[in-house]
Amino acid sequence: MSAAPILSPEPAPIVACTVSRDVSNFDLLIEDMEAELGESWGDLTFEDAVIFLNQPDAELLDFVAIAVDSDDEGDLARISGIITTAKEKGIRVILIAEEVSPIALHQLLRLGADDFVPYPLPEGALHEAVERLGQGALPPEPLAAPSVPATSQRAGGGRDGVVLPVHGLSGGAGATTFAVNLAWELANPETSKKNPVPPPRVCLLDFDFQFGSASTYLDLPRRDIVFEMLQDTAHMDAESFNQALVSFNDRLQVLTAPADMLPLDIVTGEDIARIVEMARAQFDFVVIDMPTTVVSWTETVLSQAHLYFALIELDMRSAQNTLRMIRALKAENLPAEKLRFVLNRAPKFTDMTGKARVKRLAESLEIALEVQLSDCGRVVTQANDHGLPLALSAAKAPLRKEIQKLAQSIAALNRAAEAATA
Repeated sequence: MSAAPILSPEPAPIVACTVSRDVSNFDLLIEDMEAELGESWGDLTFEDAVIFLNQPDAELLDFVAIAVDSDDEGDLARISGIITTAKEKGIRVILIAEEVSPIALHQLLRLGADDFVPYPLPEGALHEAVERLGQGALPPEPLAAPSVPATSQRAGGGRDGVVLPVHGLSGGAGATTFAVNLAWELANPETSKKNPVPPPRVCLLDFDFQFGSASTYLDLPRRDIVFEMLQDTAHMDAESFNQALVSFNDRLQVLTAPADMLPLDIVTGEDIARIVEMARAQFDFVVIDMPTTVVSWTETVLSQAHLYFALIELDMRSAQNTLRMIRALKAENLPAEKLRFVLNRAPKFTDMTGKARVKRLAESLEIALEVQLSDCGRVVTQANDHGLPLALSAAKAPLRKEIQKLAQSIAALNRAAEAATA
């Protein structure tokens, strides 16, 4: 009786591929791919990927993991073409990057990568990324962002914070100084035995991704996790958001600007909306330090704001920029009525000529200068250089008292509004 033929098992179908210049440079990725997929994955160089993705067999892939490092930045055009081709074929893309400049990473992510994982890979990061890809069928529009309401449902926290952006309408108008000190005063209300007020939870968001200096004014470190969060707000939850915050004196939570200078369009309006919604759910007051430049997502912040502070000075450039800002908002039917104009470095009480100029400025611009802040000169510069709010470095300074009074007024209005809706 002849022996039965030995049947060779068919090789496991390839459902994913790594794409890199040399996969041996990413040994942790090899280990995680084997743990996740066994033998059901392959490896392609950049040259091979260009050819393979245009073949019929590529349609069987669930995803490709494109791994790049700093040495690949000179080859961005080809890598971009690989991502674009994969998306056209309906293949999802996980981007894995090691020491890639923010500009290069931003360029690659904007082409439509479905997920991003830093290298060296955190434990379980690839598994979580693959799981996220598998939680839904292949979308016909892979770039479509989740709606903002879904983010607010994930946020938790049960709060509905007051959003207070601060925007300098001219360079050096003092917007960051105002934002930092307003946030600190809101977080530290004056209390008494007769009228105890529990301290609210306050968050300061520095949205000036290029020259944001809130971290400098509070002597806080800039954390790399901020950049990672900005790149993937769609998967942000309360835990990851809070991990990106830095605490100042255990009373104020701060989202600093990233360590590297980034383009202001590194985020979209949807990204900003998710971050603000998350902050509102976690905090009673959310103060936002805005860039001087008006960008595509300025409208998003304005729509979320309860009051939008616009800082100006008593000079021609501020007057002209104020007119431009008001015209731009009205032309787009945006809520210009949310603007609250703050005059920084206002004339002293005894300066009658200066007071007359302030009145003429307000009348010519047809605005109300509801807040006027004193010019404390060197005291403010020293406080900022030492990384302390005015309340901790120059408590008796007129500027500090004016911001404190404004914070008390905002807190009182908020309590009254809450009582009215209770």
